[in-house]
Amino acid sequence: MDSRTVALIRTTFKAVAAEDGGPEQLARSFYALLFTEYPQLRDFFPAALEVQRDRLVKAIGYAVDRLEEPEQLLPFLAQLGRDHRKYGVMAEHYAAVGNSLKSALRAHAGTELWTDEVEQAWDVGLGLISETMIGAAELETTPPVWTGTVVEYREVLCNLVVVRLRLDQPMSYAAGQYVSVQIPARPRMWRYLSPAIPANPQGEIEFHIRSVSGGWVSPAMVGHTAIGDQWLLGAPLGGLGVPRNTRRKMLMVGCGTGIAPLRAQLLAMSQRRSNPKVHLFVGGHHPCDLYDLPTLSELAVANKWLTVVPVTESDDNPWWYYHPERIEPDLPGIAPRETGQIGAVVARGGDWSDCDVQIVGSPSTVQTTKFRLMAAGTPTENIRHDPLL
Repeated sequence: MDSRTVALIRTTFKAVAAEDGGPEQLARSFYALLFTEYPQLRDFFPAALEVQRDRLVKAIGYAVDRLEEPEQLLPFLAQLGRDHRKYGVMAEHYAAVGNSLKSALRAHAGTELWTDEVEQAWDVGLGLISETMIGAAELETTPPVWTGTVVEYREVLCNLVVVRLRLDQPMSYAAGQYVSVQIPARPRMWRYLSPAIPANPQGEIEFHIRSVSGGWVSPAMVGHTAIGDQWLLGAPLGGLGVPRNTRRKMLMVGCGTGIAPLRAQLLAMSQRRSNPKVHLFVGGHHPCDLYDLPTLSELAVANKWLTVVPVTESDDNPWWYYHPERIEPDLPGIAPRETGQIGAVVARGGDWSDCDVQIVGSPSTVQTTKFRLMAAGTPTENIRHDPLL
């Protein structure tokens, strides 16, 4: 794709997104056009589209920003193509989506901005996206979905649980990746979760799930999951992971349940003969949010290459957490807990300019931590996180 085509696509999208309410209005127009012109596609989507609309615009923005970085964009699109098999998506559906998206963009851009050349540029861009996704889906030999039966449900906090499932067949995912999950109580509402353990021949998989206030799916996962429930899982996504035989030091930063993909990587690394030095900062709002410190303590004691630093924004637990018998322990292998915003604590905690960096958490936490590290001298290309979709 030449630079002129990229510039036209990027300029159009950013102009539409910059309007007051632009991203939301663009998504609303897209779905209205799609369901009007192709009503048979409505069944592919959940009844409530709020999350879907937000995710659509973020995904388009992510792709638009990386049109000149095929080494990042194409693997991302290929993963999406393999994942979209779970919907039963066919090649002709991509054309319907592309046509509706172009119509929505044209309506919001206006006749002055939307020229024949702009339309041709979007044809090229959307063609690249659809061809990559379709090609990856057609070449994939793994199942479009896995069925997982809940075999363990453990409440860690009143709003956080650990759920372990046994899959109908093993899934080959890399430690650090994430998968889309659908539960029986929320049909067609897929949510991304990161396995907290590496892939294994037994087909067991574990998720750490926090209930998000006002959310559609996570409160049901936390409050209404029972042993024997059957969940559906899509193909693995994401690019986090520690290559074998690397010598570069690692900095890992995880907040809340964001510890899950980092924990899975550390468990996988513990089975290797040699590893680089790893400095892990694990954060939460309150001390009780550091729920997985005992596991991390065991890993740090057994693996001298691992250093674990706990960080909380407050020294006190919330009012609802009343467990006087659970005094904050001094765990072997765990550094003294620090207090503050995790990005600030990490940035002043050392020189990370020669480290490979992984950040996992909420979008705001990831961005804040990333900017603080960059300001402290860590090169942008050394910092990795999954798309904030």
